[in-house]
Amino acid sequence: MWTAPDSQLHYAPDPGFYEAPAGFVPPPSSSDDDRATRLRLIRSRRVGPATYLRLLAEHGSAKAALDALPDVAAAAGVKGYEPCPEPVVKAELRAAARAGARMICLGDPDYPDHLAEIPDAPPILWAMGQASLMARPCVAIVGTRNASSLGARMVRKLTAELGEAGFTVVSGLARGIDALAHAASLPTGTIAVMAGGVDVVYPVENADLAAQITQNGLRLSEQPLGLQPQARHFPRRNRIVSGLAQGVIVIEAAARSGSLITARLAADQGREVMAVPGHPMDSRASGGNILLRDGATLIRSADDVIEALGTPATPLREAVPDTASIEEAKPNPPTDPLEARILAALGPVPIAEDQLVRDLQTTPRDLAQSLAVLELSGRLRRAPGGMVHLTGN
Repeated sequence: MWTAPDSQLHYAPDPGFYEAPAGFVPPPSSSDDDRATRLRLIRSRRVGPATYLRLLAEHGSAKAALDALPDVAAAAGVKGYEPCPEPVVKAELRAAARAGARMICLGDPDYPDHLAEIPDAPPILWAMGQASLMARPCVAIVGTRNASSLGARMVRKLTAELGEAGFTVVSGLARGIDALAHAASLPTGTIAVMAGGVDVVYPVENADLAAQITQNGLRLSEQPLGLQPQARHFPRRNRIVSGLAQGVIVIEAAARSGSLITARLAADQGREVMAVPGHPMDSRASGGNILLRDGATLIRSADDVIEALGTPATPLREAVPDTASIEEAKPNPPTDPLEARILAALGPVPIAEDQLVRDLQTTPRDLAQSLAVLELSGRLRRAPGGMVHLTGN
């Protein structure tokens, strides 16, 4: 198994009043009032996962822990401390109800076992979609936001194979590799871990994809509803991506990137770190190649992943909609060969028209004519800068 070398790629947990107690798992939430109190506790200032667990372990319930919090803060030298106001939590609960999000507390039966194992497991998760996907074997796929044509083809092929093998695919709903992995695994099960609120899609260009994930997969976040993601939220998101999975696969990542932060977190969590090799002169492959140099498992196909992680015992498509009904809902395939090739090359992530000309070995004129037909039929959309992408139909 790959071991992360010393580097500046670190995730720093939120500072709190305590360190986490070893081996303590909270009891299941007992009522709506208890869940609301747990939410208020974790939303209080300077209460991170470690402090949350210590308070519950020492005081026995979320209510008792919340009552004790001002004294704990005073003992730590914080004067005039007040827990999260009750109206703030009530507003978050109303927002969750409007969005159709469900709260899952650490200790509840449907909280994912793999994620509960990590030392800074999120005390509260908001879920939109099929939470049962977290109970299946999961593998995370991460990579660059600027995927090459070869990288895009690799992620589509690998993700489809892993889905067919029975894995749920986890990623972060970012541009590029993340979005491609989610789109390819929609028929077999995918989990998108959000950096902001579970109801806030970032980047906005992935709104259609996020809507499909809500219907056929799972959106997940530990952040308050409505929170717009900031730079500091992404490393925290990445620990959940790796924590849900048995292993993390890196496909095209720069030497200093969020994907390598996820790889380091995976190693710290005892997960398998894997990477797809790339050309030495392509900067997008430098991070993955560094991982391979340092001992990560080399991935050429799903067979390599299965050899590293084992074959999932969970039946394929458990709790996932029947793919036959999905296929029936799709429009009839185009009869023009070039139009069919365009649709096969496109995904939810916008791609430049001149890139399609090169990939499909066609002429700009022929491509433009076929794009116009596909746009009029509602199969694709145009984006600024001469970019096109699938509509999700």
